[in-house]
Amino acid sequence: MKISVIIPVYNAGKYIYRAVESALQCKEVCEIILIEDYSPDNALEVCWQLVKQYDIVKLFRHADGKNHGAGMSRNLGIEKATGDFLAFLDADDYYLPNRFEAEKSLFQNPHVDGVYGALGVHYYSEKAKEQYYKVFGERLTTVYKRHPPASVFPGQLGMRGSFGLFSIDTLTLRKEALLNKMDIFFKDLRIHEDSEFFFRLSFYLNLYPGILDSPIAMRGVHEHNRITEIETKKIRPCTTKILLWKEIRDWAEQEVEISEDIKLHIRRMHQSFEIANAPLLKKGILIIKYLLFDYPLIRNGLYNINFRKKDQIF
Repeated sequence: MKISVIIPVYNAGKYIYRAVESALQCKEVCEIILIEDYSPDNALEVCWQLVKQYDIVKLFRHADGKNHGAGMSRNLGIEKATGDFLAFLDADDYYLPNRFEAEKSLFQNPHVDGVYGALGVHYYSEKAKEQYYKVFGERLTTVYKRHPPASVFPGQLGMRGSFGLFSIDTLTLRKEALLNKMDIFFKDLRIHEDSEFFFRLSFYLNLYPGILDSPIAMRGVHEHNRITEIETKKIRPCTTKILLWKEIRDWAEQEVEISEDIKLHIRRMHQSFEIANAPLLKKGILIIKYLLFDYPLIRNGLYNINFRKKDQIF
């Protein structure tokens, strides 16, 4: 296996050495691609030090000299990658020695397009642990059962009960499958760009479970990473979820191979976050609107009094 590890770097001067050296311990890794996203800290200097120290570490930046976020940086990494497989790592996280153990056997099957595993938690300081332990605890971020590829897409949508989650740090992809089956990789979102990617990825690619009951990588929790701000409501989670589900809804409505029941579920997920985030008066208006337009029993009753045309589609 020849794996390219793609690491977007922003404000991670304190952590990037650990991330890179955790990938270097994996003999399957043929290159580590750093995308330095115009950080205000000393991350660029640290990246150059790593390039000089390790032959397989490569450094790139966006051509226009602007900050583009993690998603667009990963896209640049995909463009520059030369390995047969792609893996991702956030600059403040790190791999464990077993990171690619499952991949070595699973990818011998040519029908396997991607493999996902479990993510653990590491607190970089006692202060971070005190602040965010109630959010993450010592729990694994993982998919709870071993599902066939066809179940991953509806499972992530919440249509398979308690499905669980996988992380960008634990995802490995066959590059050829990604390039051949998807036209758009990460979208230009500042929050939840990885979740949005996972939804579409699991629809187009065959994703298989790897190691689910123990971590293969660790989430680095500190006082200033984005996810802690969202989880602790410094950034309103409903607002960001509205944007996420709107992206998924817009994509799903245009994808002819997605069944109507799944499209309806996606619409309702988007609507639920809109309602949750709305002021009280608007909540009532939105609830009435969605009941009238999107629930078959009520809608069919209204058809009987010619309130709207039966062939009209919401």
